[in-house]
Amino acid sequence: MRILITNDDGINAPGLEVLGEIAAELAGPDGEVWTVAPAFEQSGVAHCISYSHPTMVARLGERRFAAEGSPADCVLAAISDILKDNRPDLVLSGVNRGNNAGENVMYSGTIGGAMEAALQGLPAIALSQYLGPKTADLEDPFEASRQHGAAVIRSLLDHGDWESDADFRLFYNVNFPPVPAADVQGLRVTPQGRRRGSSFGVVPYTAPNGRRFMWVSGGSQQASAAENSDVTANLSGYVSVTPMRADLTCHNSLERLGDALNGAIASFRQPMNSDAG
Repeated sequence: MRILITNDDGINAPGLEVLGEIAAELAGPDGEVWTVAPAFEQSGVAHCISYSHPTMVARLGERRFAAEGSPADCVLAAISDILKDNRPDLVLSGVNRGNNAGENVMYSGTIGGAMEAALQGLPAIALSQYLGPKTADLEDPFEASRQHGAAVIRSLLDHGDWESDADFRLFYNVNFPPVPAADVQGLRVTPQGRRRGSSFGVVPYTAPNGRRFMWVSGGSQQASAAENSDVTANLSGYVSVTPMRADLTCHNSLERLGDALNGAIASFRQPMNSDAG
């Protein structure tokens, strides 16, 4: 198996090292693991691509490359250039330092890398390590993902929906709970949730020269969410697996809104009565 790994924390991030170990175990002695990751941290860039400027790609070693761009850029560089004649069988993005559950999904470069791979027709999985009080004192905060990552991915390869004939191919979002590996309770397939009363914001700052800046701040990652959500599963000690696709359509609203608005343009074009002489 030929596996491509990327992330959004950067080429030197410890989570990428963990992912390399997981990928090597999955690929086996006859497989290949290729790394194409951002040269610098790209957290929060979501599915951004460097459309308006060129991206430098540097070879750092055998099957190891760094790109001055986003995770989606890295996937594009891999499949369109570095591995264009031998596309990967699987793309893994992570292991992110911090969770990509709940509303974090919408901002995540880790998710963006997996999404781009899926849009290119490749099987893809995003992996993230939830952090919290129970991981703060661990010698290895990635302990849960390091020990359970390969088994979770094997289960997805065996039982996931990997058909590529749909317009938007599925990819998978995996979050490992903020507990030691021995305390992981199991695995749950969950929808994406949203933490109640927790959101991103800004902290304003005035520099000594009088210029105004801001720091983006995140909300509490321990806040509660819906009972069946990825957030709740993780905070209860479970690995969460969420099937996703790059389709933001609210399908539940299509029929109702269509019934209400279909034909509206025609009515706009009807001439208005006027009493003007």
